Amino acid sequence: MDPILLLVIVAGLLAVVYGAVQSASLMRLSAGTPRMQEIAAAIQEGAQAYLRRQYLTIAGVGAVILLAVALLIGLPAAIGFLIGAVLSGAAGFAGMLISVRANVRTAQAASESLEKGLSTAFRSGAVTGMLVAGFALLGVAVYFWILTGPMGNAVTDRVVIDSLVALGFGASLISIFARLGGGIFTKGADVGGDMVGKVEAGIPEDDPRNAATIADNVGDNVGDCAGMAADLFETYAVTVVATMVLAAIFFRDSAAVATAMLLPLAICGICIVTSIIGTFFVRLGKSRNIMGALYQGLIVTGVLSVIALYFVIPAVIGDSLTGGGVTYSAMNLFWCGVAGLVVTAAIVVITEYYTGTGFRPVKSVAKASVSGHGTNVIQGLAMSLESTALPALVIIVGIVATYNLAGLFGIAIATTAMLSLAGVIVALDAFGPVTDNAGGIAEMAGLPSEVRVSTDALDAVGNTTKAVTKGYAIGSAGLGALVLFAAYTEDLKFFAATAEPGSFFEGLGAVPFDLSNPYVVVGLLFGGLLPFLFGGLSMTAVGRAAESVVAEVRRQFKENPGIMTGEVKPEYGRAVDILTKSAIREMIVPSLLPVASPIVLFFVVLAIAGKVNAFAALGAMLMGVIVTGLFVAISMTSGGGAWDNAKKLIEEGHFGGKGSDAHKAAVTGDTVGDPYKDTAGPAVNPMIKITNIVALLLLAVLAHGAVG
Repeated sequence: MDPILLLVIVAGLLAVVYGAVQSASLMRLSAGTPRMQEIAAAIQEGAQAYLRRQYLTIAGVGAVILLAVALLIGLPAAIGFLIGAVLSGAAGFAGMLISVRANVRTAQAASESLEKGLSTAFRSGAVTGMLVAGFALLGVAVYFWILTGPMGNAVTDRVVIDSLVALGFGASLISIFARLGGGIFTKGADVGGDMVGKVEAGIPEDDPRNAATIADNVGDNVGDCAGMAADLFETYAVTVVATMVLAAIFFRDSAAVATAMLLPLAICGICIVTSIIGTFFVRLGKSRNIMGALYQGLIVTGVLSVIALYFVIPAVIGDSLTGGGVTYSAMNLFWCGVAGLVVTAAIVVITEYYTGTGFRPVKSVAKASVSGHGTNVIQGLAMSLESTALPALVIIVGIVATYNLAGLFGIAIATTAMLSLAGVIVALDAFGPVTDNAGGIAEMAGLPSEVRVSTDALDAVGNTTKAVTKGYAIGSAGLGALVLFAAYTEDLKFFAATAEPGSFFEGLGAVPFDLSNPYVVVGLLFGGLLPFLFGGLSMTAVGRAAESVVAEVRRQFKENPGIMTGEVKPEYGRAVDILTKSAIREMIVPSLLPVASPIVLFFVVLAIAGKVNAFAALGAMLMGVIVTGLFVAISMTSGGGAWDNAKKLIEEGHFGGKGSDAHKAAVTGDTVGDPYKDTAGPAVNPMIKITNIVALLLLAVLAHGAVG
């Protein structure tokens, strides 16, 4: 085994060991009073039951696709698909398992001190983050070794490339189902519970009299934690695979091809080490600034990663890489990696600006709530639209800078560097649902009000970290999809240049993406509509799920008046069961949309206008999905975060405080923002990439002669 590959695998194992050790440490902490443990057990039971049903449903779809991949591309690709799917599911399930046990321990720790509450919540998030990074890196690195070592394939063999792409496809398929299904569940519970509880009954959030409360806490874990874990696992794995595929194409005729393909793995491996070190720097200082403590860990990780890249890139490739007649210097590739980390930092700062309670956007939405429900919604929409500009400009600058340094391969290295920090970024995200659950448990268990003050402080920061990590995920997904698009165009050139007589690609020649070609415009428009259609289907699904929850909670209040007096316990399990059935049913059609769309478009245009136009339309479609998907996702996640924290700002006593007309208007805005930021927006992220991956696999299918 290559020494670099061995060290990469060791780094992946180190992440898994870190997760195991920290998990054991967390489980030794106190789980609080019997009442707290009872509530936590109900959340655990609901979350595990939901994920089991979700994964069983996905397994049925996955089995059909697995068989198709095996028949159309080959057994190695099918095994790759299975590895990606299983590890993506495992990352999500592991994230859920730790979060539903850390929530009650965080509530208990917060009753002792704010610092202990912060430490417990972040450590639980770090477990999820490191397992995501470790599983993804191990999946890609170990299978790459199996394909090129024991199986004896050359690194540039189509078996290797197609199998790695299939691995990414497996991860993407699980991710989109997990993101969407979990998002429908959590926001159906949240919106439905708020509408009946806060608005109609006038009871606080997480009040134990609300039958949707347990479902809401379950949803935090299956949506924000398990869903985000699967999402970033997929983004991480797909980006590494796409960079390796580009390296295989660009350096195909070079002796440095194996080295070039190992470079993204090496970058991710060393950054797992820096991420683990960074987690130990999250401490609450004298300023008592929770966000500052979290950022301290992120900053340390970023700085250490820059230093590590300075030494690792030359150590892996020497002074330069040469392929395709172009030489890429080690320093230029280092600066590409730095650019990726700078883009990460910029997107984090911008997203916090648009979603943090201390800045203009959230304050403006809260202030607009004083005038009423309509002005709250108008201002929230305005902020969601405005929030797309700065991230887009950052990504533009990043693309231009890295392309001028090292071409498309430079963009790929920058994106890999962005994703190499996924471990600590997921830690920040998983912090959110854990603190949210901790607050709910404190409220339902009747803990002293000062405990809720601590958990509310952690939860408010958690709302921002969730928004920040979604912004990071979407920005990296946009760049990752661009790398996939580059892989599509380069792969297409390769197949056209090496086509054998009788193959599908025989006589294809160059495929120009020329806007004077109406089929290119058709592809752009078709791709552009998909994120909007997908988002619409997702929002509608949340609306239907919320309606079912509203009907159930109203029924319980009406039929059991003793619930409001505290004499009768609500039927929490009914709301959980209703949402489980609704989320599983509603996630199927939207999730399959990005899988089917590239295939349908290609064969329709093929039948009408021939091969060249079909490939041109498909490529244009991929670009359309990337462009509109990026804007739709950023708009939804940042806008939703602004609505949510505007409500939090008012609940802290500003602009009238809890129970005021402004608060009621802010609750309305939050019910719009919730499915925006936690269902439709984040699910667009894997949707962008799965469309591009399906296009790459379609090329592999056509090359294998299974179609045509």
